[in-house]
Amino acid sequence: MSLPILYEDSDFIAINKPQGMLVHRTRISEDTVFVLQSLRDQIGAQVFTIHRLDRATSGVLVYGKSPEAAEMLAAYFREKSMDKKYLAIVRGWTDEQGSIDYAVRDQDKPGAELLPAVSHYRTLGRSEVPLAIGYKYPTARFSLVEVSPETGRRHQIRKHFAHILHPVIGDKRHGDNKHNLYFWNTLELPRMLLHARELSFEHPVSKSPVRIVAPIDDLFASALQLLALEPFLPAAG
Repeated sequence: MSLPILYEDSDFIAINKPQGMLVHRTRISEDTVFVLQSLRDQIGAQVFTIHRLDRATSGVLVYGKSPEAAEMLAAYFREKSMDKKYLAIVRGWTDEQGSIDYAVRDQDKPGAELLPAVSHYRTLGRSEVPLAIGYKYPTARFSLVEVSPETGRRHQIRKHFAHILHPVIGDKRHGDNKHNLYFWNTLELPRMLLHARELSFEHPVSKSPVRIVAPIDDLFASALQLLALEPFLPAAG
């Protein structure tokens, strides 16, 4: 499978990572296809990790073409000088906008250190559709949100929206199992509805502004349509 290239120059290359694909090889997975190795094979050159996305998350993923370039952009992530925007479909109706300041662990171990984590969001649109997911109501409510994480902890967005009782649809670890099963089995939408839509930054070498936008995939688009949230999707431009 060819990875969709969103941006490329002499220092960096960005792709639209497919959902369900691991970023790199790991001992705890039996997967044989990974983003890092696939991209190296596709362009016939080494690339170097700058940041990561969860297996279940799709969207913008940037690599350096040299260790030096990768470190320059990685510093932007550490210094919070990278503008990141995610799209998520969550359970229920969220507030118009908000900030979630809730410490999380970078590792899923009970004894791991809690680290400061902040996510800002705005609600792009809400819907109520005739899906009897539970036994109590004949309809279900959803929100499409744009999330700008200030920090970059593991599973941060997923943990933050679960914390405010608006879990991301399809999130197996932190989400609502009843909703997840309904989406996977009844609606045939087997994916987590979280997408890294946009990265914006000042190019560390040329100093020019860079904005990289990743289109949503067919499953995400189908979910938006089914949940009557499609009109709220931001324009690609």
